[in-house]
Amino acid sequence: MKILFSPSEAKNNKSKGKNFNQDSFIFKELFEYRMEIFNKYKNFIHNATNDELSKLFGTKKQDIIDYYKNINMQGEKAILRYSGTAFKYIDYDSLEAYEQKFIDDNVLIFSNLFGVVLAGDDGLIDYKLKQGEKIDGFNIEKFYNEKFSNSLDEYLKDEFILDLRAGFYEKFYKIKQPYATMKFIKNKKVVSHYSKAYRGAILRQICKEKINNIDDLLSIKFDGLNMTDYATKKNKTEIIYEIIND
Repeated sequence: MKILFSPSEAKNNKSKGKNFNQDSFIFKELFEYRMEIFNKYKNFIHNATNDELSKLFGTKKQDIIDYYKNINMQGEKAILRYSGTAFKYIDYDSLEAYEQKFIDDNVLIFSNLFGVVLAGDDGLIDYKLKQGEKIDGFNIEKFYNEKFSNSLDEYLKDEFILDLRAGFYEKFYKIKQPYATMKFIKNKKVVSHYSKAYRGAILRQICKEKINNIDDLLSIKFDGLNMTDYATKKNKTEIIYEIIND
């Protein structure tokens, strides 16, 4: 089983892992493409005005701008680098060792700067890049889609895939084989407010219950959710959950 997951804007700024280098991430043979983007990012930051940095980072807070314009090359395990809502609900540090290993080996996170990385990859630096922001006009998600899709197709071949990404990250990679995804409903309306928390909680429960296929996924009872329906169209099975508590 492989689970596709979004990153978060919020990050842990403590770096206890290895320095970012060619051994940091999955698909080492494609590292040159990550470096191409990273060098664009680094060069832009070095020459950008404060207003341009504010736009790139998605913040007007000067202390944050000053912090992120000085790049620290010391990395951290990818699953520990991110600290947004979904990652708080995963609560990785509280998991058993075998549960952490499941996440390390099977969760693919789509970084806005570095593209797809494994949760267990060690070397993800503390960066800031607003979702969808271009580097001096350069479209990052299109670039990674073009350079990494063939390798991802091969890597995911014959795997059961659960796509828990926000819709934006489909621009980095479009799944071409059968997969499952989830939709959350409250008061008969699709909601996004709760989705980050539920995606994190669902991932946590999946790793505890050792889900491996669509039948296992359909049979599991997630806390606070009631499965109301599911439908398959082409290669996508969408599972609909009603939120039964806040």
